[in-house]
Amino acid sequence: MERNYLSNRVLDKLPYHLRDFIVKQPYDEYTAQNQAVWRYVMRKNMDYLSLVAHESYIPGLKMAGISIDEIPRMEGMNRILKEIGWAAVSVDGFIPPNAFMEFQAYNTLVVAADIRTIDHIEYTPAPDIIHEAAGHAPIIANPEYAEYLRRFGEIGAKAISSSKDFELYEAIRHLSIIKEDPSTRESEIVEAEEHIEFISKNMGDPSEMAGIRNMHWWTVEYGLVGTLENPKIYGAGLLSSIGESKWCMSEKVKKIPYTIAAAEMEFDITKPQPQLFVTEDFAHLSFVLEEYANSMALRNGGLNGVQKLIESKNYGTIELSTGIQISGKFSDVLTDDKHRPIYFKTTGPTALAYKNKELIGHDKSYHFEGFGSPVGKLHGINLPIENMSPTDLEAYGIYEGRKTRLKFEGGIVVEGEIITGKRNLQGKIILISFSNCRVTLNDQVLFHPDWGVYDMAVGESVVSAFSGIADPNSFGQQFEVPKEKTHKITYSDKELALFDLYQEVREYRSQKRSEEKFLKKIFEALVSEYPKDWLLTLEIYELLDPVQNSVFRNEISAYLKQNFTDGSTQQLILDGMRLVNKS
Repeated sequence: MERNYLSNRVLDKLPYHLRDFIVKQPYDEYTAQNQAVWRYVMRKNMDYLSLVAHESYIPGLKMAGISIDEIPRMEGMNRILKEIGWAAVSVDGFIPPNAFMEFQAYNTLVVAADIRTIDHIEYTPAPDIIHEAAGHAPIIANPEYAEYLRRFGEIGAKAISSSKDFELYEAIRHLSIIKEDPSTRESEIVEAEEHIEFISKNMGDPSEMAGIRNMHWWTVEYGLVGTLENPKIYGAGLLSSIGESKWCMSEKVKKIPYTIAAAEMEFDITKPQPQLFVTEDFAHLSFVLEEYANSMALRNGGLNGVQKLIESKNYGTIELSTGIQISGKFSDVLTDDKHRPIYFKTTGPTALAYKNKELIGHDKSYHFEGFGSPVGKLHGINLPIENMSPTDLEAYGIYEGRKTRLKFEGGIVVEGEIITGKRNLQGKIILISFSNCRVTLNDQVLFHPDWGVYDMAVGESVVSAFSGIADPNSFGQQFEVPKEKTHKITYSDKELALFDLYQEVREYRSQKRSEEKFLKKIFEALVSEYPKDWLLTLEIYELLDPVQNSVFRNEISAYLKQNFTDGSTQQLILDGMRLVNKS
């Protein structure tokens, strides 16, 4: 399949299943008004954030290839980001959380291709290029934070989701899409918001991904760093919101020391945050992340880990004590009276791997109907199979060509003729294949001889359980690419004519012209045809010399102050004029 992006040495390492999420940046579709929105937000942010953002932010803009005057191109960002070991790709809005995290694990920043409309210039619930490029990318220039982000992605991608998590993700994605579409009816937005609220109130017990999602929100998106009395902004959601970056610094927003408690703190994506967490430094972020990771099935495995995978109804992997990994959709786990797993089952395509590399001959096309295997030691034998020497294996009748009967502590019985086995790099046996095999637990038949060859994974215990596939490159796609795409706005002829005016002013600025007559003509067109558009009028004000064009400039100033009295718009205009007069 032809790539729709220009690769580099960082992107070349991406697993194939992630590449399906990458879209070609629709740069030619950005209107001149979109460019003006980018420029306004960046100018305002540069002015204010130079005072309140973490010290890495301003120099980080240059290191990430971010310009104030125009929307960045992915190719340009990548040429610069690769020097610090990162890359950027365009995606279509929100992508599944595990996929998002996995991109981070591969040092790749996902950038939503769209840009907010002028009506949402201060804040948008939808991911957009201002949020991703101007919010996330600059802080990556800080090596300690970049490593936290990569490590967060590595751990977060393994977090097990619940089936409700994906339902919530789809609902949030839908709301973000329709909110940025000017043609959406208000009733449709209200209905979508109510649907999110309903799902949120009926999530059940929080999943691992819910905790990861919360921690990501309170750090990567809405984090503050420093002291409670004098914090600095590093979260991309704050860095890219010209409204909330000011709001968050006020006393109205409670500041809390960052701890693992953030994993249990829910958030509302549609509203300004009433409280924010402050980390003392970026090293502390990694400390808390490791603390959370220690509570995950990734590091604890066991019955709880397998049950989490079953409840998730998604692809997941368990690793046994020998290192063999089983990846698929887990459907059942049998336990003993001590609540230990004694047998597990998957349904549908399943693959076996070792150290994240698929075992030859054990891909999903071979185990296409699922997989099942006992876990534990043999009954009455204290030595686990994986620790048996060749002499031990022979003594217990576990060798090729031998018809044997293996009874496990949990009561599982495996009877059949051993065909072959596989060993790990340390020489421990990790897989035994049987012909004419029957697997039972009391009267329950778990595998019948008529079903073909039985492959038994060897392992005394389940040491890890995590979301996703051990070897995704061999397995293929595991996250579904969203069916609902972001809406492409259809502009009227009148709107297109307005964008032409924006483009004329944009070219005028780049040519450094000083013709009052030309700007007056544009202004007159705005007054008569587009009385609700304030941003282009503000750009005309910026281009007028305060001495040579003082009369016309005062006329523009009066027009903006008298005709745009709505509180938020008026503040945007006043802030813009202040920036002009300051420069």
